[in-house]
Amino acid sequence: MGLREHKLWQNSSLLLEEMFSGIRFYSTKSNPAVDLRKLRPMILKRIEERAKEYPVKGMLAVAREVLHARTTLYDGVSTLSQRIPIWACKYCPEVYIGEGGHLIRTCHGYRHHAKNKVHSWVKGSMNDVIVPVQTFHLQKMFQNVVKHHERFDYDRIPAVVELCLQAGADSNDQRVSSSVDTPDGFGINTADPVSLSDDDLRLVATRTLRAWETLRSGVHKLLLVYPARVCKHCSEVHVGPSGHKARMCGVFKYESWRGTHFWEKARVDDLVPPKIVWFRRRQDPPILVDKGREYYGRAPAVVDLCSKAGALVPSKYFCMMKVDGLTAPD
Repeated sequence: MGLREHKLWQNSSLLLEEMFSGIRFYSTKSNPAVDLRKLRPMILKRIEERAKEYPVKGMLAVAREVLHARTTLYDGVSTLSQRIPIWACKYCPEVYIGEGGHLIRTCHGYRHHAKNKVHSWVKGSMNDVIVPVQTFHLQKMFQNVVKHHERFDYDRIPAVVELCLQAGADSNDQRVSSSVDTPDGFGINTADPVSLSDDDLRLVATRTLRAWETLRSGVHKLLLVYPARVCKHCSEVHVGPSGHKARMCGVFKYESWRGTHFWEKARVDDLVPPKIVWFRRRQDPPILVDKGREYYGRAPAVVDLCSKAGALVPSKYFCMMKVDGLTAPD
């Protein structure tokens, strides 16, 4: 019996030696302390070598496609907005597309001092449909972090354009220069929207909606390769591996002036925000009232604008729009 146990122990010890033969064990007590001053040049060199991997040649076509889609989107929205009325609330960010505004009591005032008030509608603009998102323009992706006192030394350009520039788009491209120079991104379409027929207007709406989908899908592809950051507490966006140090957040009341941002990974909605508006269905009354707000649908402003011009809406928005939903009670 003792001999049998001795053989089992010997076999198990040999098995353990074979299992751990290729593994090395290190002890933190025996190794000397790590000198970070010696590692700093190695880390900086690794960052410099990482910059050689960008821009990625395979994403250059995507960046050009995004710029082209952005041009088509702005031209289409500027044309449709002259035929289809756009309304914006005077005291809050609410937007409505259609004849007159709605009567849904969702206004909270300029600084959320009011509660459940009726909106005061004024004529809206293209920036109410396509929310502009600005960011600092960097000369290169991997450069020193923008300090607070350097915030006026950098230009502010649209975040989508900055993302395409870092992806390798030509800065001398006419689409890039026009989007940076003009305040609304692009000029008004040269065609007269009033003279367009219903079929032509439907074609413009279809092309605009297709450009909206191409823009969002292209930005999603670029964000998988190129880093971008968004503040956790405000809408500030920074395209680059790390956020800037400009104190512009102001989310905390105890800050003397403005606080630093709390950066996290940006998404497509941060660079191309879908302005959500109330959507009037066929079964809804001509003017949306507060009583049926639980039955009404919602949709991005671009999708609602294009659908009112005759474009076919993709099926992925049907759930949000409640196309086949119940009618609000009288």
